[in-house]
Amino acid sequence: MTPARRRHAAGAVLALSALVLAGCSGGAADDEPQGEATSTTATDDDAFPVTIEHAFGETTIEEAPERVVTLGWGAADASIALGVTPVAIPFQSYGGDEEGVLPWIRETLEENGKEIPTVLPDAGEDVPFEEVDAAQPDVILAHYSGLTQEQYDTLSQIAPVVAYPDEAWSTPWRDVVTIAGEALGKQDEAEDVLAGIDAELAAQREAHPEFEGKTLAAVWDLAGTFYVYADEDPRVEFMLDLGFENAPAVDELDTDESTFYFTLSHERLSELTSDVLVVYGTTQEEVDAFLGAGYAQVMPQVSGGAIAPVVGTELIAATSPPTALSLSWGLEDVVAALAEAAAGTA
Repeated sequence: MTPARRRHAAGAVLALSALVLAGCSGGAADDEPQGEATSTTATDDDAFPVTIEHAFGETTIEEAPERVVTLGWGAADASIALGVTPVAIPFQSYGGDEEGVLPWIRETLEENGKEIPTVLPDAGEDVPFEEVDAAQPDVILAHYSGLTQEQYDTLSQIAPVVAYPDEAWSTPWRDVVTIAGEALGKQDEAEDVLAGIDAELAAQREAHPEFEGKTLAAVWDLAGTFYVYADEDPRVEFMLDLGFENAPAVDELDTDESTFYFTLSHERLSELTSDVLVVYGTTQEEVDAFLGAGYAQVMPQVSGGAIAPVVGTELIAATSPPTALSLSWGLEDVVAALAEAAAGTA
């Protein structure tokens, strides 16, 4: 659930499977450091030095960082949720505004009276090293990103870099929060953030007992290819937390071509049965085109109206995968779509 990445650039496809972005942003940084480091919660100084293991080895952070630069997806959100406003954040072309700022980040900072950080230039899969250096970071958080070894080595000459634990673009979204908490000396705050999100999910589950036990499949008919998301995909995972069950047909049809999704020919759509069908689409027109296609008419969810549309880059990005800020931002709209679809199956 990444802009020009395997998660989105490689097709907005892979894009939303594990992620949809990977950007860096528009705001040039000059020779002077931009943005003031701000923190609204106390840092546990006893947590330092801290050593974090990751795919490229380990990184030691000697003291509490004051100037934080984030790369990839979710790290900026986690930092802000933990009370630390980064001095520079990546440009997010998928779901972001004209300045590359995601709506939940902008709204949270404005609500807290904080300035928008420097937005790094959109460098695609490259890293804007000069602008990162100009921000004079104490730490670079890139633990949900596509950093290569070479990029990691270059960034490490600027500041300590926290990379992803195992594979690029595959860090579980909850781990994005806890790793940020470890790096920033705010582990208790990280636990509180996650507890708050879990409480929101629990409240929605209690408010919608009709979700309990109903089966769900999540799909995207994109540019002629039909994608089905597995229960390991974070966008599906949080809906299961609401009380839904993964449709048995999803497991039965899974081709194991990816951990998060598989493709299915239009000729086999009648086999993908579920009580509720979540349909992703960049626009309503895209969703309507799928629902009106002849090959979709064989699906009982379509003929029965048990469709939960998730439409628009902002809402898709908010849950693909969710972040410390985005899940709360998009939860109400997604739940409303799920409730309408579930009502038709009662």
